[in-house]
Amino acid sequence: MFRSLLTAAALLAAGAAYAQDDAAPTGDAAAGEKAFRQCQSCHVVQDADGEVLAGRASKTGPNLFGVVGRTAGTVEDFNYSDLMVEAGEAGMAYDEATFVAYSLDPTGHLREVTGDSSGRGKMTYKVRKEEDAVDLYAFLAQFSE
Repeated sequence: MFRSLLTAAALLAAGAAYAQDDAAPTGDAAAGEKAFRQCQSCHVVQDADGEVLAGRASKTGPNLFGVVGRTAGTVEDFNYSDLMVEAGEAGMAYDEATFVAYSLDPTGHLREVTGDSSGRGKMTYKVRKEEDAVDLYAFLAQFSE
């Protein structure tokens, strides 16, 4: 009986996690647009036609167009850190929870995903508030397919 209850609880938790992956963003996109001002010194949102949809045409960080659902470290012709590439190879992709965790502590999150305690990511900026990271995700989700 106990084993059946444990199995049922595990299935419910897995189903809830799966459903959350496909859920609409929970943040405020308008607030995320304001928060993006801190990001635009390094990042741009530029579509396949070259139109800049947000930010400036910066090349310091990768283009964030289509970031939702993207595997980490996979923007073509961008020079990622080895740790970011390793995280992508380990299956890291940007859903809301992953984006928020990464935004709050980029290197720490990559280390957690990869198990590499000595690696470093290139993004040194940390979003200070979880709410801002959630709002950023909602803003960037507008530019994802």
